[in-house]
Amino acid sequence: MGLESNTQGSESRLAAYVEALTASLGHADRAAPFRSYTAGLLLPGARKSVEPMAARVEPGRVQAAHQSLHHFVAKADWSDDALLAAVRTHVLPIIEQRGPIRGWIIDDTGIPKKGTHSVGVARQYCGQLGKQDNCQVAVTLSLAADHASLPVAHRLYLPQPWADDLARRAKAGVPDDVAFQTKPQIALAQIRAAIEAGVPTATVLTDAGYGVDTAFRDGITQLGLAYVVGIQTSTSLWPPGAEPLPPKPWSGRGRPASLIRRDPEHTPVPAKALAMSLPKRAWRRVTWREGSNTTLAGRFAAVRVRPANRDYNRPTPRPEEWLLVEWPKGEPEPTKYWLSTLSPTTTRRAMVDQAKLRWRIERDYQDLKQELGLGHYEGRGWRGFHHHATLCIATYGFLIAERGAFPPSDGFWPPSLKAPALPDDYRPRGAPDPA
Repeated sequence: MGLESNTQGSESRLAAYVEALTASLGHADRAAPFRSYTAGLLLPGARKSVEPMAARVEPGRVQAAHQSLHHFVAKADWSDDALLAAVRTHVLPIIEQRGPIRGWIIDDTGIPKKGTHSVGVARQYCGQLGKQDNCQVAVTLSLAADHASLPVAHRLYLPQPWADDLARRAKAGVPDDVAFQTKPQIALAQIRAAIEAGVPTATVLTDAGYGVDTAFRDGITQLGLAYVVGIQTSTSLWPPGAEPLPPKPWSGRGRPASLIRRDPEHTPVPAKALAMSLPKRAWRRVTWREGSNTTLAGRFAAVRVRPANRDYNRPTPRPEEWLLVEWPKGEPEPTKYWLSTLSPTTTRRAMVDQAKLRWRIERDYQDLKQELGLGHYEGRGWRGFHHHATLCIATYGFLIAERGAFPPSDGFWPPSLKAPALPDDYRPRGAPDPA
């Protein structure tokens, strides 16, 4: 198959994919800008903001195309949830042809921003920069199989100062029913919505930013799902075989005590101290998958413990869970810790394999940002932020479908689209020279 045939095949499959999703947008007049926006995200280019995409897609009428795409992403009242559901309906069966959904991955991604006017921008931790800085942060839920993953929900985290500022909310178009929520609260709402939508369930996977939140873990359990979540070294646990003291015996006067307790001689321990106290025989080498250059393996211990966070406010101890710990060879101490509600009969290897599946979210974010311009939207409003992210995910769904049909080993990745030539005098706003 030649390059020209590849290009024509990609374009025809993209057209069919977009057509299958268009009904979820509500109005037929949104079909054309949807096609153009998706093509603009796929075509090569340093920036995937509205104006450069308009120039690449329709170089003969850049201003009109710019206005059309801007209205579609920033103003048009179509449903992000409806389009994401259509993407899921189309792409999930393609993923499942090669293996089942094994994990629901919760994570968040930071988008660096200058200034303070874009919705949700605040000085907060930005994973892309690896430090605190001005950025927007979006919480996402991805469905992951061994070979592919698909984001099915995303929502901007609105910091408390933004949530409480009525003037800024109104200017950015934040809906009235959007109140302040922590990231774990946003994530739990996404999980609940996915269950209600009938999405195939799987074990919930998170890093320690979510796993340390006891209410979040309890919420997952109450929804009937198992989890493997990262925790911090300081997370308090009852070691194997230990649990809180029972309520104090009734003295015969007043109401009987009902809460479990601890005393100076009987207390939980930090996860790190527990891990360091484990005997040498508790550690085993486990291989979890083949990397690009080598087999990925490490030393792990797995023991049954009871989480202890504020359990003195409970009438009964928390149920036992798995504590999984990774201690790479040559390191002075363990490096990663997880709590898991997987079955007590789960093997160590199966638990490690589940915990390590979370790497797929990094692939999602890499492709969404580097290939599709997730962080390139230049508008400041709530609707535009979410519409752009939804359109990036919809386009990512097409890439997943193409990858499933034409793996990289076939020499057909990424899919080829033919871009019209730009006019010689085209100059993006702010650029000193024609582009």
